[in-house]
Amino acid sequence: MWSLCCCEAKLQGSSSSGRTRSFSLLPHLTPSSSPGSQRHLGHTTSPSNIVTITHHKSPSAARRAKSQYPGRLLEVKEVMSQAEGQQKNLVQSIDSLPTRGPLSCLDQDLLLLKATSAATLSCLGECLNILQQSHSQAPPHSQASQRYRSTHGSPSGEQLENGGLTPLRSAEPSPALRKRNLLHGAEHYPGLDDISPSEEVTDTEDNEEEDLGVLDDQRSVILHLLSQLKLGMDLTRVVLPTFILEKRSLLEMYANFMAHPDMFLSITAGATAEDRIVRFVEYYLTAFHEGRKGAVAKKPYNPVLGETFHCSWEVPRDKVKPLVRTNLGSTQEPSKGDDSLGGCYRVRFVAEQVSHHPPVSGFYCESQERRMCVNAHVWTKSKFMGMSIGVSMVGEGVLYLLEHDEEYVFTLPCAYARSILTVPWVELGGKVSINCVKSGYSATVTFHTKPFYGGKVHRVTAEVKHNLTNTIVCKAQGEWNGTLEFTYSSGETKVIDTAKLPITRKKLRPVEKQGRTESRRLWQHVTKSLKDGNIDEATEHKHRLEERQRGEERQRAADNKPWTPKYFTKEGDGWIYNNPLWKST
Repeated sequence: MWSLCCCEAKLQGSSSSGRTRSFSLLPHLTPSSSPGSQRHLGHTTSPSNIVTITHHKSPSAARRAKSQYPGRLLEVKEVMSQAEGQQKNLVQSIDSLPTRGPLSCLDQDLLLLKATSAATLSCLGECLNILQQSHSQAPPHSQASQRYRSTHGSPSGEQLENGGLTPLRSAEPSPALRKRNLLHGAEHYPGLDDISPSEEVTDTEDNEEEDLGVLDDQRSVILHLLSQLKLGMDLTRVVLPTFILEKRSLLEMYANFMAHPDMFLSITAGATAEDRIVRFVEYYLTAFHEGRKGAVAKKPYNPVLGETFHCSWEVPRDKVKPLVRTNLGSTQEPSKGDDSLGGCYRVRFVAEQVSHHPPVSGFYCESQERRMCVNAHVWTKSKFMGMSIGVSMVGEGVLYLLEHDEEYVFTLPCAYARSILTVPWVELGGKVSINCVKSGYSATVTFHTKPFYGGKVHRVTAEVKHNLTNTIVCKAQGEWNGTLEFTYSSGETKVIDTAKLPITRKKLRPVEKQGRTESRRLWQHVTKSLKDGNIDEATEHKHRLEERQRGEERQRAADNKPWTPKYFTKEGDGWIYNNPLWKST
């Protein structure tokens, strides 16, 4: 039996007259609002009217629960079931209040009560699931864990791992992303060659997000939004308030992962397959800190269908890692001597929003001089998790090292916006993989989410191994936005401080020279309004863009003309850049 005293809630808040307010939700708790439960109202002589709810299970349900939750865990599960029933009644009672008046369903305290009660029950449910698994010694994919995922709306084809949703994947590259048997002189498509280096200038934008927390009026908007969401709900089609936006598109955020192009170009200089995958892991772990602008969690603009982003980086040749590691721990010059020549390498990047439902972005990056390129597609799936929002990055990328005829298939971690009612912050979570079939080397990278009690934030660990011999050749640990320590098979160690790594600024054309659908030009008015602090004006500009996109979508449907991306082509489950480097070499 579980008693919920807050059903007679007495919320006291200071008003302009200094008066307090007291109210009871008891009249709204009708018997019809809770099937399968009984209410026993306390006597009027008691200090306060307490609503007690007792749930009665069917015999078959009781037997299933007893077999799944033995001993004390069964008692905990029963208490949890009663609490869930009362929380449902509480939500129904609040929703039944009028929208206006001294006590409304939009009252900030009541909205906070709804949101926090849902988040608390979600955390308790996850803890109970962990305890049940530990008691039964069941594997991660036991019936209990499957039941929990289905209850909380986890998408099919994904597993709950390290606090994050990680796509289930095989070790083999998908057919869509394997290197094609393409001939020389293939048909030319527009793309990177559209942009002349002479048109690009060094980016001077510095859109650091201010860590101001959430203002009172903004908190009310968020609470109202949260009160309408359900745990596990897909947020893809939910329109979020403008003030949580950061001043760049998601496509540009992907480009910012390339803030250390010198480390990227150094991958192919490795003398051995072991050295090359280790360099790739070093680059991968240092790529995420610049992708996040500041500690506060804000959301990039959702790219509209057909939106594109172009940029490039110039990397002095002498900045590209000139030494290679040997098994004895010593270093030597690479066999080719062109790295010591003057001038710069050029790394070019293009991204495009290739699908709107589901929202899929494709991006491609190449260095012709180093004969290496990356092709990737990412489907962002947002999910409401109570007091946080989770974003799964579904998809994969492939790094092609044409000089060595190697392909490295990799996935991306999940991202979480925590403490969304106070000062939101971002953490990464989940297990990702890097795999090269030809060389037989693979890497597992785990982004650890902060434990419920204690523990460090932003922690990451990684292992690189040779699959045939099952030998660990490199280990890494640290923080993805702080200090990383690498230990190699030779016994040597290296520490990389991401805060001290030099950032290479990207180059791109001025807004006035960009195409109509390029990110900076497309979102320029929204960005300016956000910089000026004019949220209403930013919201209006954003609304116009969204309405234009909906109108174009309706017109295509009326004309029966499906959307055709400009730079990418769908092949199987992936999207491939139309004119990749491997076609022309």
